[in-house]
Amino acid sequence: MTTPAATPAVPAARSSSNGARSRPGSMPRAMIILVGAAATVIVLAGVQAVAWLIGPAFMALIIVIAVAPAQSWLRRHGWPGWATTLVVILLVYAIMFALALGIIFSVARLATELPQYASKADGLVASATAELARLGIGPEQIAQAKNSLNLGNLAGVLGALLGSVAGLATNLVFLLALLLFLSVEAGGTGDRLASIAADRPKIADALGHFAWGTRQYLLVTTVFGLIVAVIDSIALALLGIPLAITWGLLSFITNYIPNVGFIIGIVPPALLALLTGGPQLMVIVIVVYCGINFVVQSIIQPRFIGDAVGLSVTVTFVVLVFWAWLLGPLGAILAVPLTLLAKALLVDIDPQAKWADALLRDTPKEPDPDAPAKKSRRERRREREQQKPDLNTAQT
Repeated sequence: MTTPAATPAVPAARSSSNGARSRPGSMPRAMIILVGAAATVIVLAGVQAVAWLIGPAFMALIIVIAVAPAQSWLRRHGWPGWATTLVVILLVYAIMFALALGIIFSVARLATELPQYASKADGLVASATAELARLGIGPEQIAQAKNSLNLGNLAGVLGALLGSVAGLATNLVFLLALLLFLSVEAGGTGDRLASIAADRPKIADALGHFAWGTRQYLLVTTVFGLIVAVIDSIALALLGIPLAITWGLLSFITNYIPNVGFIIGIVPPALLALLTGGPQLMVIVIVVYCGINFVVQSIIQPRFIGDAVGLSVTVTFVVLVFWAWLLGPLGAILAVPLTLLAKALLVDIDPQAKWADALLRDTPKEPDPDAPAKKSRRERRREREQQKPDLNTAQT
């Protein structure tokens, strides 16, 4: 009688520090984190290198997404496809040229207005340097401060800014061409999403939610921007500040920069208030601006944006700094839509990333008590391993 051959032993699964088993030969979690962090750094460096391309391209995409409901509305009312496409192209170009002309007009008016207050600026600089000398500041430091406070330098900077805007012809042609192509292809977006949904329904849902959230964000920001622009223009006009309507337009544009946009918009009117009415009028302008813009843009508006797009106020401020560092000034304006796209592609399509969605939201979703509890993939694998017979002690 022969003895049956012993069953070869199967190596036991290694246990991690939290008690979960890992398959033999799998990469340690620390190594996975390090490799992922290194890959992230490489990707961010690549994005920063081509920011000149990504920023305008994404801006064109956002503008087309904003006007897409007009095309759907026209089609529901029986308009032909070529007519709806033409309307979308005209709307997109009208928005683009209105924004560009508004910015150029504001900067040009400021550049032409400032030289009229050169004598007053020199008087303020002379009094400031005399005060510094009385406080014991050295002559070299006073001369350096005087040169930095020269109003002619500020006018020169504004002239250089206008020159740089004129030098953006190449990027402007690229942006206009991209807007044309995206507008023409916007009519087939529904068919593309339906094709994606047939194979990857979660990706289609995430992209649809991104487009909806972007339109809600633009709607809320535009409405509050108009409110702030009108109030600021009226307040500045009552205070006698020159170019009140121009600064209202500037406050409307800077309203698209979350949380801190009004700080940028307050600088020109405060400067003109200092030149026209002295420090007292400047303080009044700053107080009025802060009272209006801080309450509306930093307290009321973020609540509506959080409800519309599902991002907390803290997350909105952090992503503002991040995208401004990555893509420049245009990244600050597009910070929320860019974050919504990243959230759609990295969080919304992954069922295991619901914890990240809870951290990003202003008010996390409450769990459904009627929904059955879903087990994670690791828990299901652990149960299957526990149900397997122990081959090391099996007897034949």
